[in-house]
Amino acid sequence: MKLDKSKDLFKRAERKIPGGVNSPVRSFQSIDGTPIFIKRGMGSRIIDVDDNEFIDFVCSWGPLILGHNNQILLDELKVLGENGLSFGLPTEIEVEMAELISEAIPAIEMIRMVNSGTEATMSAIRLSRGYTNRKYILKFDGCYHGHADSLLVSSGSGTLNNGVATSLGLTEDIVANTLVCQYNDLNRVKEIFQQFGMEIACIIVEPVPGNMGVVKPKEGFLLELREICNQYGALLIFDEVITGFRVGYGTVGQQAGVTPDLITLGKIIGAGLPAGAFGGRQEIMEMISPVGGVYQAGTLSGNPMAMGLGFKLLNILKDNPDIYKELEAKAIYLETALNLMIEKYSLPVTINRYQSMISIFFTGEAVECLSDVAKCNLKNFKMFHREVFKKGILLPPSQYESWFLSAAHTNEELDQTIKVCEEAFKVVFDQ
Repeated sequence: MKLDKSKDLFKRAERKIPGGVNSPVRSFQSIDGTPIFIKRGMGSRIIDVDDNEFIDFVCSWGPLILGHNNQILLDELKVLGENGLSFGLPTEIEVEMAELISEAIPAIEMIRMVNSGTEATMSAIRLSRGYTNRKYILKFDGCYHGHADSLLVSSGSGTLNNGVATSLGLTEDIVANTLVCQYNDLNRVKEIFQQFGMEIACIIVEPVPGNMGVVKPKEGFLLELREICNQYGALLIFDEVITGFRVGYGTVGQQAGVTPDLITLGKIIGAGLPAGAFGGRQEIMEMISPVGGVYQAGTLSGNPMAMGLGFKLLNILKDNPDIYKELEAKAIYLETALNLMIEKYSLPVTINRYQSMISIFFTGEAVECLSDVAKCNLKNFKMFHREVFKKGILLPPSQYESWFLSAAHTNEELDQTIKVCEEAFKVVFDQ
C-alpha cells in the first residue's frame, strides 16, 4: 500500500499546523503511523489521496450513522445551501430542531444550540455552577468531555479526589475545583460527596464512555448517581455527545431509565456538520442569558446548514426505527465472530460493545474503568491496527476509541473485516 501523497501532505501540514493535524487523534501518533488524508467517502468506504480504499469504522467518530455521502442528505444539503449558509439571526429550522429533540428526549425541556461538544459541556458546567452557586464538579477518569479547562483533569494518586492537570496551561484553582474518581466506583463517589457534597455543583459523566474505548456502566451505577445528586442537591449531567441518537432514537439515559438534569449532545445532531447542544429542565435552562445571568453565546450557533441537515437525519431515524435494530444486529454479528476467535485461539483480548459501538482491548481481563484500560498491551494493538490497515480496514488509530458501524456496512464487508481480523490476530500472537 502506497501512502506517498499522504506523507507529502503531512510534511506540508507540519509546517503550518501544530503536529500536522487539527485534532490530536488524527495524528496516528499512538500507533506510530502517518495519518492518511481522505479524498472522498461513499457508503461504508473512504478513499485517500493515494487512492487506497478502506472499509471505514471511524465514520467521522460517530455521526455518519447512514454512512458517507447518503444521497438523501446530500440532496438536502444542496437545498439548504441555496437559501444561504449563515445569517447570525434566528431561523425557523432552529425552532423545529429544538422541538424535535425535546420530543425525542423529554428530559430536555429547553435546549441551547452550540457548535461543538466541548462548547456544550463547558456551558453545561458553567450553568450548573450558576444554578447551584457551588464551585466543585465531579468527573470520572477516562470520560472525555472536551478540552475546556476544568475538564482536562485526571485522577490523583489512588484515584483520590485530588485531581491532576492533563494539559499545560491550567491554573491550580481550576484543577483544585475538579474532583475525579474512577468510572463505575460508587464507593469513591459516596466518599467524595461525604467530604464535599454541599459544595459540589454537578456530576458530569458519559453514561457509556466512548473515549477510553467502550465501557459499560455496572448495574445500578447511573441510577445511584442520580440518587446521590438528589441527596446533596447537585445536578447530574449526562454527556451524550457520542451516544445521543447513536445508540437509539434518544439517549442512554432513557434506555437506563435515569433522568439527568442536563444533557449534552453533538455528533449526530449535525449529521456530520459541526454542531452541539445542551439542554434540560426549564428552570435550570432559564438561567442562561439573555433570560438569566449565566452567559453563553456563539455567532454561528444553530446555523441553518447544521440544523437543517441534522433535522433531516433525525427525522429519517425517527421514521425508520429498524435502522437501529439492523445496526445492533450487525454489531452483535461482528462481536460474536470476534469473541469466537478469541475463544478459539485463547487470546488475551476483550471485546466491549454497546449497541453499534465496539471496542477491542488487548487484555484478557474485564474492562470496567480507565485503570483496566491501562493494563492493555498497546504494542499488540499497534501491530493489530497495522495488519488490518494494510488489508483495507480502517479502525480508529487509538486503543482508547470506539469503532462505529453505519447502516451502509454490508454483511459481506463485515465478513471481510472478520477474516482480516483473524489474520491479524495470528500475526500479533504468532499463531
